[in-house]
Amino acid sequence: MKLILTADVDNLGAPGDLVEVKDGYGRNFLLPRGLAIQATRGAQKQVDGIRRAQDARKVRDLDHANELKQAIEGLAAVSLAVKTADSGKLFGSVTTTDVASAIKAAGGPVVDKRSIELPKSHIKATGKHGIVVHLHPDVAAKFDLEVAAN
Repeated sequence: MKLILTADVDNLGAPGDLVEVKDGYGRNFLLPRGLAIQATRGAQKQVDGIRRAQDARKVRDLDHANELKQAIEGLAAVSLAVKTADSGKLFGSVTTTDVASAIKAAGGPVVDKRSIELPKSHIKATGKHGIVVHLHPDVAAKFDLEVAAN
C-alpha cells in the first residue's frame, strides 16, 4: 500500500514522504490516526503545497534568523484588538496563533506559532506584554505586544 505521510512517524519517514507499507499497518494504524493519506496525484500536489508553506516558515540558518530578528524588533507597533469586559479582562485569552497573525499584520515576517513564547503561557489582560520569538537556538527576538480593547 502506497501512502503519503502527513506527520513524522518513527522508523518510517517525515511529512510528505511517499512510503510503501503493509496493507494492515496502513489501514489499521496510519490512516485512522491521520498520520498518512492514500497516495494519489491530487494528494501529492496537496503535500507539495504543504511543504512549500513549511519551507517559507522555516528558518534556514543563523544569518536568516538574525535578519528575521531585526525585522521583528524593527516593527513600530505590534497591536492586537480583543474583546474585553469593562474591567479590562479578556473574554478568553491571547494565543500564540493570535500573536503570529499580529506580527504578520504589522508588516513583519511569517513566524511559526510554536516558536513564540508568551509570558505565563497566555495573556488574559489588556496592556503591553513582552513576547519572545525563538528563531534559532542562538537567536531570540523580543518585542512588546499591545493588547487593546476592541
